[in-house]
Amino acid sequence: MTLFTKIIRGEIPSYKIAEDDYFFAFLDINPLVKGHVLVVPKTEVDKIFDLNDEYLSRMLVFAKPIAKAIEKTFNCKRCGISVIGLEVPHVHMHLVPLNTMDDLNFTRKKLSPGKEEMEVVRQAILAHL
Repeated sequence: MTLFTKIIRGEIPSYKIAEDDYFFAFLDINPLVKGHVLVVPKTEVDKIFDLNDEYLSRMLVFAKPIAKAIEKTFNCKRCGISVIGLEVPHVHMHLVPLNTMDDLNFTRKKLSPGKEEMEVVRQAILAHL
C-alpha cells in the first residue's frame, strides 16, 4: 500500500480539495509554491502511462476545475502541470500556480507551511471550486 493510498483511505490526514470515485486531490504538504495540489488516482499504478486510456483522460478532466480554481485563488499567470512520480510509486499529477519557470523547479527547497496556513489555502481554493 502506498503513502497516497493511505491518504485516500484517511489513514494519514490530508488537506482534501476534491474527490470522486476515481481520484483524490489534496494539498502538497511541502509545496513548491502556495497552492500546490496533488491529483492522485485511487488505483495504485506506478507510472502515468500505465493507466488505461479512459482513466488517463478522466484524470485531466478531474484536474481541470481544480486548476481553474487555483488560477482564481492565487496571483499567477497560469496553473502548471507536472508528472514526475519518482518520490512515490503511485501516479500523481502536480498542479502548481505559476509565475515563472522556476515555480516548477523540483530541485529547489520546498516550503513548510503550518497547519493553519494549509487550511487557509485549502479554504481559498475550495471557495473557487
